[in-house]
Amino acid sequence: MKQLGLGLTLSTKKTRKREFLEEMERVVPWAALVRIVEPHCPRAKTGRPPMPVETMLR
Repeated sequence: MKQLGLGLTLSTKKTRKREFLEEMERVVPWAALVRIVEPHCPRAKTGRPPMPVETMLR
């Protein structure tokens, strides 16, 4: 018998927030911004590794 699902109803409704984030994904050149900022980000030698550049930008 196959599992039907977990019973979670994931909303597919287009909210204003979701529309805004989709538009930002289309408009903003994320790869270019990462290339510009990456040389200036700290490099961890010991301890906790820093957050990825793209995560901080988004």
